[in-house]
Amino acid sequence: MEYLPRNLDVLDGSGDLEHLHTFTNFPVYMGVESQQRDDDLLADMRWVISRSTGVIQLDPTLPLEIVYARSHGSGSVGGLWEQHHREFASFVARQAPTSVLEIGGGHGKLATYVSKVRNVDWTIIEPNPSPIEGCPARVIDGFFEADIMSEDRFDTVVHSHVFEHIYQPGQFCSDIGRGLREGGRVIFSVPNMGEMLRRSYTNCLNFEHTFLLREEYVESLMKQSGFALVEKEYFCEDHSIFFCYRRQTDLDLSAEIPNLYAQNRQLFQSYLGLHRELVQSINLELGSSRSRAFLFGAHVFAQYLFAFGLKQELFDSILDNDGRKWGGRLSGSSLIVKSPEALANHDRPIVVLKAGVYNDEIRNQITSTINSEAIFIS
Repeated sequence: MEYLPRNLDVLDGSGDLEHLHTFTNFPVYMGVESQQRDDDLLADMRWVISRSTGVIQLDPTLPLEIVYARSHGSGSVGGLWEQHHREFASFVARQAPTSVLEIGGGHGKLATYVSKVRNVDWTIIEPNPSPIEGCPARVIDGFFEADIMSEDRFDTVVHSHVFEHIYQPGQFCSDIGRGLREGGRVIFSVPNMGEMLRRSYTNCLNFEHTFLLREEYVESLMKQSGFALVEKEYFCEDHSIFFCYRRQTDLDLSAEIPNLYAQNRQLFQSYLGLHRELVQSINLELGSSRSRAFLFGAHVFAQYLFAFGLKQELFDSILDNDGRKWGGRLSGSSLIVKSPEALANHDRPIVVLKAGVYNDEIRNQITSTINSEAIFIS
């Protein structure tokens, strides 16, 4: 496995990194596989923290072409995601863009929804494009590079749940800033990672989310790159934050990155401790139960639980709402993915549900439409 050293703080470049925890042989791909389990791609996931800023980051990282070789469909299924896309589209439309570059536009839903209320010239650059039918955008297959903005074609740059995937966030902001004229806008949605870590969500940090992009860090990085905040909006308490920034060349660019070392370190240690105790409790409970047990979420949610020691042999299968995953095997595991409808004919089945902000949506779906007697462990 090829690793890319990342021994400097991604926010301020300092070298005062302290090791937090390493998950050995963790699945690189967050989706399902069709090959033999021995062929799954695994790598050590080593987390460190900077003493100068408190940013938690992956060191080392993996090459982008390995991590993003395939799409796993994140953000394309579920009522909460659909609500996010529509509300973020409204947020974007309010800023009245005329020519948009969307970085990481994936399924093209944002361009499609905005186009219903505004006539916008829209371009998407994305390494795994899968635009929905009717998407009006031009699509470029690839990763964002600064020279795509050199033709001065765009008055607005948009990205949704992309910032946290960037390996060099300061450079990313600077590249966008240099490509926009005075008054140009950057509009983006990011996961509320500070709140996610506080709530110990297992989809917060991984091989794709390689650093803890708290909103305090976002605001400092954007100011350092010559952007003034126009508007900020929260989507749910623990899902996403929408930002709109304006390019402003007369700003003081000396904004300091806040030091959140003590807080972030404590949150990460609590996250580790909570999951060790949770997994031990689940193993004991399921080991003595006669009910059929299922795990929800063929994604990094389940992969983390296995990494903490959850016993795969205790489960019938993994459930997921994405029909493209049914019949596949979750990477790094031996479990096959099934539709939640698999619960329908079982008496009081047990569902281990640790899907963060999506828990309530999934629980309500199962109890109201599939099996009202399902028992949940969260």
